[in-house]
Amino acid sequence: MQIALEQFFDRLFPINRSLTGEGNRESLKILSEIIDLKLYEVPSGTKCFDWTVPPEWNVKEAWIKDTSGTTIVDFKNLNLHLLGYSIPFKGQMPLDKLKFHLFSIADMPETVPYLTSYYQERWGFCLKHSQLTSLKEDTYNVLIDSELNDNGSMTYGEAFIQGESDEEVLLSTYICHPSMANNELSGPLVTSFIYKLLKGKKLRYSYRFLFLPETIGAIYYLSKFGDKLKDRLIAGFVVTTIGDRGSFTYKRSRQGNSLSDRAAEIVLTQTETDYTIEDFFPNGSDERQYCSPGFNLPIGSLMRTRYLKYKEYHTSDDNKSFISFDAMEKSVKKYIEVINVIEKNRSYINQSPFCEPLLGKRGLYPTLGSQHEAQEYVNATLWLLNLADGTNDLISISKKSKINFNLLSQIAEKLLEHSLIK
Repeated sequence: MQIALEQFFDRLFPINRSLTGEGNRESLKILSEIIDLKLYEVPSGTKCFDWTVPPEWNVKEAWIKDTSGTTIVDFKNLNLHLLGYSIPFKGQMPLDKLKFHLFSIADMPETVPYLTSYYQERWGFCLKHSQLTSLKEDTYNVLIDSELNDNGSMTYGEAFIQGESDEEVLLSTYICHPSMANNELSGPLVTSFIYKLLKGKKLRYSYRFLFLPETIGAIYYLSKFGDKLKDRLIAGFVVTTIGDRGSFTYKRSRQGNSLSDRAAEIVLTQTETDYTIEDFFPNGSDERQYCSPGFNLPIGSLMRTRYLKYKEYHTSDDNKSFISFDAMEKSVKKYIEVINVIEKNRSYINQSPFCEPLLGKRGLYPTLGSQHEAQEYVNATLWLLNLADGTNDLISISKKSKINFNLLSQIAEKLLEHSLIK
């Protein structure tokens, strides 16, 4: 999987993605080689709650040159150099006026920032602070060959796996950032490979996958299908910043104790020694839309180092060297572990509630393995039988007993075979 992740990453990384544009379409078509995405176009100007889908933005070229013809910055070399959604511009200006359109990070002098101006018309360039401070008094030539098309559209992708039930689990990720590795490509790539591992399996629940431009994409989708999600969604996750070498972070849903929250937390507590669990807060990625009070969907976010928590965030330092394809593969598998808990979690009712049943005569008392293993098995069985009163699901039993969820799930299957629970 690591080799495939890296190959797709290398193809996707140079593409200029934004809220709209050809870069998004190209990226989604590449991802469609992994996941069966259906692409949708939403016309610019479409109203969605308090928002409007913006004009479609595309860029042919953008650069700054001095009077000698030396290139200062060039969009072709690094798409982060151009302020996102810059309007077209062609002209000359002295350094003192040009500086109003130049952006850098003073305390990261060798790093190019990522900045956008989606909803206010302006133009600008981002560059290293060391480069900005070294610019000489001169008249500079500026070209931004961009287009903001009111008759364009916003593109998003969707895939769906039908399970035995119409109840759904949602995995949502975003496709609107240009050349950054952890805060963009890790989310779509991990989500695509989760789909690949789930496809063709016998699944209890149905799974919906969304690849949206952040914020406006989720807002549009909720404006069209939010009521359907409220009716069907039992769990969900926003997949982002999931490819770096940091330990896992889980941000709870607004509900705080949703199936998503409980499944993610039981997996982290039972499989990881170093992790962070955070309560919901109303900023961040698209969980803030899904968890807005009108929807209050059961959607959290399983990440590695959370956005805003690493200095490379929204800069050119969030590049291939910052991420790990080994970590990304493990992130895919961690999500699959969480999904397995969601799939297997059930509430049971003890069919022999008057004192404990005789396990030996049913072949349920272990006769092989170490004394410790036998005791662990029996202990887990007794916990499950005792708490199987219809009010405790397997996650609750695992949490209360401090017994591994997967062991309890295996024992539940055995007890079902012998009609000791239903």
